Amino acid sequence: MTPRTRMHGKAWPRHAVFLDKDGTLLTDVPYNVDPLLMRLAPGACEALRILAELDLPLYIISNQSGVALGKYSIDALENVEKRLHGLVRDCGAMLSGIYWCTHHPEGSVAPHNRPCECRKPAPGMLLRAAREHGIALEQSWFAGDILDDVEAGNRAGCRTILIDNGNETVWRRGPFREPERVVANLHEAALTIQHSMFGQEFST
Repeated sequence: MTPRTRMHGKAWPRHAVFLDKDGTLLTDVPYNVDPLLMRLAPGACEALRILAELDLPLYIISNQSGVALGKYSIDALENVEKRLHGLVRDCGAMLSGIYWCTHHPEGSVAPHNRPCECRKPAPGMLLRAAREHGIALEQSWFAGDILDDVEAGNRAGCRTILIDNGNETVWRRGPFREPERVVANLHEAALTIQHSMFGQEFST
């Protein structure tokens, strides 16, 4: 799997799928860095199988403010990454990259306790992934379980999917906070992406 396709010997940016981690790919356990407590969310394994068949690069985009807030060390994220790769691989898919934002402006642990351009709803992690891997964001999808995910995706230029599983509780609306599609779980999100690639519509 490569981040670019080739046509007549020339590399062109290709589209990708970006996923939020907690509450989207995994069941939501706040500030968890224990690999033994990491579980795929309902429908996630089926979704990963579909996305693997589409041969799209797959990236995790996740705020990890627990580092700035002193809830866990940045070193703990190494084991989280290993577990994520294993869970995704067990479903027949592969992660092309994982992007963390460890910042929080109200944190207590330097140098992570500062404003940044990567903490969702800012689009910084998506923009970085696009630069590093040659991704056409306007042809890519970002799925997440709260409107901060939707805003980050929209501000980056992605197509966006909200997984309405009860994790969004504030519902603060705005010009960047309207998803293109709303689904119940990651499986339905993957079907939406699959059908969009073949010019079809998916409805629940």
